[in-house]
Amino acid sequence: MKRRTFLAASSAALLTPAVAHAIIPPSPTAVIGHTGRGNYGHGLDTMWLKISETQVVAVADADPRGLSLATKRLEGAQGFADYQVMLQTMKPEYVSVCPRHPDQHFDMVLAAIEAGAKGIYCEKPFVRNPAEADALIAAAEKRGTKVAVAHRNRYHPALEHIDALIDSGELGKILELRGKGKGDHRGGGEDLWVLGSHIVNLFCYFGGGKPKSVSGILLQDGQLVTPKDVKRGNEGLGQLAGNEVHARYLMDNGLVAYYQSIANDGTSPNGYCFQIIGSKGTVTWHIDRDPVAHFTPGNPYDPANSPRKWIPITSQGVGKEETDPREIEKVHNHVAAGIDLLWSVSGNSAPKCDIHQAAWTVEMICGVFESHRQNGQIVEFPLQERENPLAKL
Repeated sequence: MKRRTFLAASSAALLTPAVAHAIIPPSPTAVIGHTGRGNYGHGLDTMWLKISETQVVAVADADPRGLSLATKRLEGAQGFADYQVMLQTMKPEYVSVCPRHPDQHFDMVLAAIEAGAKGIYCEKPFVRNPAEADALIAAAEKRGTKVAVAHRNRYHPALEHIDALIDSGELGKILELRGKGKGDHRGGGEDLWVLGSHIVNLFCYFGGGKPKSVSGILLQDGQLVTPKDVKRGNEGLGQLAGNEVHARYLMDNGLVAYYQSIANDGTSPNGYCFQIIGSKGTVTWHIDRDPVAHFTPGNPYDPANSPRKWIPITSQGVGKEETDPREIEKVHNHVAAGIDLLWSVSGNSAPKCDIHQAAWTVEMICGVFESHRQNGQIVEFPLQERENPLAKL
């Protein structure tokens, strides 16, 4: 869909769906899921039903029952047992790669690129190692395909208000970035992949776009992880180890970012958050919560004479009531990301969380494993080791 066409479609969307579709035919869109192997992610299939500029024409699922349910859920989309056949038969303009298990993402995204898709939206974690990311970046750039990954916090309107807090000096000097895993039974390496990927993705946003170096260690029951602790991880994550992880990143803008995850640490779910620590205050971002962030004024190291306020940060600003809950819903149900992907295709621009940002997220996770393999030494980015370092521990 060209930019002029997209603008016309957006205007047409103000009309009834039937009239709008008569003026501007919606872009054919396909969904790839896999029931029992990551399913359809967090609504990456139904998101397109809420975007009038697209129409889900096909869905692929290797599980027969899952496929039957998906065709009904997606309002009669044509069903395929093989996603390769679906892509070659239907030639969709947009594709959702939905399964949560990243061991399937490389093949699915590559197949969509080679079938001529203009835009692809992929569930996180993106892929299993930097080598897979390298190959998909090369393929997407060769074909001109726009790829976005479902780190949906990057589409939240509260980000611009946090940027303003930083730019205005209200946070004072930014001292560090901090991230913490959920602290449930998945703590450690699995938490870093599944939930920590959102955290390190935000490290990139506030840290200048990418990291410079990392040092980290993995522990299993308080002891340094050794080769005997490495096993095949859950949800297609590849080689995995440790129920505790500690990492320190030096970011491109000079900030230092710390990440930790400890299994069953007693803080779940409230401990799962990202923080910006400033000399005059702290911003705490609770992933996928409403309100998503709070500003706590005051030197974080000064004893307070009275309880410090946690001031909500909404789409309207710091300390302002949320008056547009529909915009927040669009972040949660991925509609904001889908619309952004359409805009990026029409304007030939990068999605807000594009393939490069997703690749850095993967590399930052694998960088912790590589540092541990090198006895906690500082490892520079880009990594020389492009596979999963735990496979070579």
